[in-house]
Amino acid sequence: MVSPVILGCDCNGAFLEKAFEYDSRPDGEMDFGIDESDYRRCYMRCTVCDHWFSKHKIDLSKLYESQYLKSTYGDAEGLKRRYEKISLLPPEQSDNAARCVHIQSFAKDFFGPDFAPAERSVLDVGGGIGVFAAEMKRYGWRVSTIEQDLLFVNHLRDTVGVEAFHDDLFDLSPQDIGSFDAISFNKVLEHIESPVPLLAHAGSFLNEHGFIYVELPDIEAACEGPEREEFFIEHFHVFSPSSIALLLERSGFKVITIERLRDPSGKFTLRAFGTLRGNVA
Repeated sequence: MVSPVILGCDCNGAFLEKAFEYDSRPDGEMDFGIDESDYRRCYMRCTVCDHWFSKHKIDLSKLYESQYLKSTYGDAEGLKRRYEKISLLPPEQSDNAARCVHIQSFAKDFFGPDFAPAERSVLDVGGGIGVFAAEMKRYGWRVSTIEQDLLFVNHLRDTVGVEAFHDDLFDLSPQDIGSFDAISFNKVLEHIESPVPLLAHAGSFLNEHGFIYVELPDIEAACEGPEREEFFIEHFHVFSPSSIALLLERSGFKVITIERLRDPSGKFTLRAFGTLRGNVA
């Protein structure tokens, strides 16, 4: 069980209520081989910060070693086909295109009139199929990625053409891979049971006057009910504007902006920028 205490909520877990309950896999959720008789889970909601977190006894510890890739993409060729399909979406239909335009616009304001992407580096944690890395590379950024699954890593290196580290971020240090002007977590931290330590560690890779970008599922999706993908089993957390602010602040960052939006795909999304506490944005 995860708890809003992990995010540093001042209520210390004292104001929780049960929200959505599930006794079977909802339509659209990937089949990760969980026995239907064991499928019992719910989301708890903190009524102070409106953070939602998953409560269950299902073992998901091996989910991202190979099962997630196999269930989602099939194999390396399936991964490549998905990458190509998303890359060919018109900008008005692409979550990733909108994301990259937003980050590029923010970077121009953040770094000032002398901003030149070719002089800036970005580390994408959880690079996935690489559409973000490819688009940022197209803008001129020097892009590095981190992935724990070797199939993703090989795809990022060979198909996307970016630097990819086959590691857990906790096993790396700036001495190993350097530091970066921007670090991105695109729909990654909701998959982490304890996101604060990971985000805090990421801060050690950020250049003194760099920024972090975090994108997460928004609890606004609850308005459409428990079948939404934001509440699928692989998501330990679903955030509110208050709890994404807590996440950044407890991880050592100063919040610059928080925005909620509906992506072209229909996903309810929160996105936030931050800088290391004490730095001037």
